[in-house]
Amino acid sequence: MSRSSRRQALKALAGLSAYGAMPSLAGAAADGKPVPPYKDPKLPVDARVKDLLSRMTLEEKVAQVIALWATKKDVLADGTSDFSAAKAAKAYPHGFGQVTRPSDRKGAPDIPGTRWRTPADTIGLVNDIQRWAVNETRLGIPVLFHEECLHGYMAAGSTMFPMAIAMSGSFDPDLVRRVNAVIAREVRAHGSRLVLSPVVDIARDPRWGRIEETFGEDPYLCGEMGVAAVLGLQGEGRGALAAGHVYATQSGENVGPAFIPERELRDAFFPPFREVVARTGIRSVMPSYNEIDGVPSHVNRWLIGTVLRGEWHFDGAIVSDYFAVEQLASLHHVARDDDDAAVHALEAGVDCELPDGTAFRALPGLVRAGRVPESAIDAACARVLALKFRAGLFEAPYADEAQAASITDNDEARALALEAARRTLCLLVNDGTLPLAPGAHKRVAVIGPNAGIARLGGYSGKPRHAVSLLDGVKARLAGKAEVAFAQGMHITQSEEREADDVRLGDPVKNRALIAEAVEVVRGCDVILLAIGDTEQTSREAYSANHLGDRTGLDLVGDQNALFDALRAVGKPLVVLAINGRPPSYPNVAAKANALLECWYPGQEGGTAMAEAIFGDVNPGAKLPVTVARDVSQVPLYYYAHPTPRIDPVEGGDVPLFPFGFGLSYTTFEIAAPRLSAARIRSGESVVVEVDVRNTGSRAGDEVVQVYVRDRLASVVRPAKLLRGFARVSLAPGESRSVRIPLDARAFSLWNAAMKEVVEPGLFDILAGANSRDLRAATLEIVAA
Repeated sequence: MSRSSRRQALKALAGLSAYGAMPSLAGAAADGKPVPPYKDPKLPVDARVKDLLSRMTLEEKVAQVIALWATKKDVLADGTSDFSAAKAAKAYPHGFGQVTRPSDRKGAPDIPGTRWRTPADTIGLVNDIQRWAVNETRLGIPVLFHEECLHGYMAAGSTMFPMAIAMSGSFDPDLVRRVNAVIAREVRAHGSRLVLSPVVDIARDPRWGRIEETFGEDPYLCGEMGVAAVLGLQGEGRGALAAGHVYATQSGENVGPAFIPERELRDAFFPPFREVVARTGIRSVMPSYNEIDGVPSHVNRWLIGTVLRGEWHFDGAIVSDYFAVEQLASLHHVARDDDDAAVHALEAGVDCELPDGTAFRALPGLVRAGRVPESAIDAACARVLALKFRAGLFEAPYADEAQAASITDNDEARALALEAARRTLCLLVNDGTLPLAPGAHKRVAVIGPNAGIARLGGYSGKPRHAVSLLDGVKARLAGKAEVAFAQGMHITQSEEREADDVRLGDPVKNRALIAEAVEVVRGCDVILLAIGDTEQTSREAYSANHLGDRTGLDLVGDQNALFDALRAVGKPLVVLAINGRPPSYPNVAAKANALLECWYPGQEGGTAMAEAIFGDVNPGAKLPVTVARDVSQVPLYYYAHPTPRIDPVEGGDVPLFPFGFGLSYTTFEIAAPRLSAARIRSGESVVVEVDVRNTGSRAGDEVVQVYVRDRLASVVRPAKLLRGFARVSLAPGESRSVRIPLDARAFSLWNAAMKEVVEPGLFDILAGANSRDLRAATLEIVAA
């Protein structure tokens, strides 16, 4: 998570005791009725929480730590998707704390093909529920609504930006912050104040379908991007409250166990979360589904209590992942039943249960049976109430339909989505074929299963418009060249993004489509081939029949067959990888004239891809992951500990593409790093200065990357670690000196006694354009 001077926003609930003698009334409303202190916005949040909590019954407290999702049917008028105050009062006489994803129709009568509410319907539902909660429940506590917002507000009509892994490849934290500020603006305008984003997990295994949701493999990069995302979402209390997520599976399978020793957790997996907590004042964190060393995260007192709340001083709410409390019994078998799961999760520090509060609903009875102390309910409820006060719900619980319509997917948002798509394109192979000159080729073939459709990736809403590669190329070449299209093959048999039953394309039909594509390209001058993943083949594997998690890394289905058939025609072949996982395509990388990694580029992706193909945009992104040649190399990440390889002849640890790699239409020269001091004391900082020059004929971007290598340490250290970066734009012939400060944390390690220290010794300070091609300077650290 992150670092900042907002420590005051992280004061623990222990501070509430200072208001124990507060008077029971704060003033009077316009009608002369007394106003309780918890409704006074001038009072501190902890004082308001203390007062409100003192007025609540046990049932009202428990109501605040549950949510409604499938159970939305309990509060909807029969046969409709409209809220019913009468049904709500009957089903939830003590209120309810949260609603899960008001934008979807969960709980409403099924209408085939209709998953989403319209924006107006969403706002209507939110406001109807809030009117009931504020005006018709005993204490008038507003409801907290949350949404999925991984790379855009996951609802109908919202703006969809590039996927998280693409945003990380931009190496542009400011861009990430600005994108997330727009996401927060759109989701808040529709009435939701909590978002389940960002994911700052370290992703080392590309078999894992959710790698697309992450910021890649590097702890420092993930931390910087996570900080930027949360600051964009929360701002200074004006945006949506963010819920980070803790995940660290080693198996490449969703929910798989993680057998990770403590030092590795602290060295690699914890740093992004620690950064976000320290620098952003994040208000909520979500534990992972999986177990760590045999202990599921939702009952891991060391993880939640000792580390997160203790060492890092996090005082926000812990919200469960969907169904994860129930899975303590059904999957992990560390609880006898749902009641037992509720007891264990609450004791570990989980404050509210998503998506429906199935297990937590039993808490009043468990308190009366003596299995749960009411003080534990008080602590959880207090943190949820603090979320609501900090989100401003007591003062402004309602959404404004006109405002939402004016700011959602407007010109500003679309322009930012296009800027983001441009800055996330990563050129991996180019023999000089790119960029193409518009009009230089009379007939351009646009081929492939990802050419005629805008792939958005997982956790995507349905934007009002989206631009495919075919759309973008046609628009760019209008009046200059003819564009021919062929499907080439189908990756899966359906294009329904949320389909549970995933089947690969029919090989017989695909052979016919490949033959058809070959005939189309024979009459063309150049081929643009769009291949990669779909939202069905790279995704969160929440069902046993999904292809989200993989056993292999190469292209699925008949895509290699399509590539080989087109390559055999002998025309220049440009491949656009549109995907959610690293492009481990050795056949394509070896034979394509050019390979452009586009990831899932968002709703404006087709325009950006066309601009890059024809030279209007010079790709400048880098890979936020190491790309393996073969699945046998996994796990393969650049900062692994130095170990011997038994059979280096078969590739060993040589990746297809290294971390931080990316080409340009121009060339750059990066000089050896210079240090502000050759020797510093332990605990001091040093500034690394690096000169970079554009030696080519086009303007372009380079990412200067600074790594640190500890030459001798008391415990085994990674080969190198990214500790700073800067993306710079340079005109032809232009030079710039980049200054990157390294503080004491850049040199720290967790020693044999599990203490974080900086050990005196020699360090290599490495600078370059990727994790492989680096130049060095030497720094000596002496004892303080």
